[in-house]
Amino acid sequence: MTDKKERIGVLGIIIEDREKAAPRVNDILGRFGDIIVGRMGIPYREKGIHVVALIVEATTDELGALTGKLGNLPNVSVKSILCR
Repeated sequence: MTDKKERIGVLGIIIEDREKAAPRVNDILGRFGDIIVGRMGIPYREKGIHVVALIVEATTDELGALTGKLGNLPNVSVKSILCR
């Protein structure tokens, strides 16, 4: 960990309209790739949604920037939790 007061966190992202939202989500995640430690995406076909889980190591400012950009997308919901 660096001296920027980075913290470990988990983001949960729900995508409701994959065809429209996924390219924009992936673009944003690509721009924040340096803070993403791991990523898992699961299609939940029965509900018509896609769930993405991210493990991140970031400052609270970086995490806020990421969640803010994702949360402003239509058909995308995001929640985060930080520890350490």
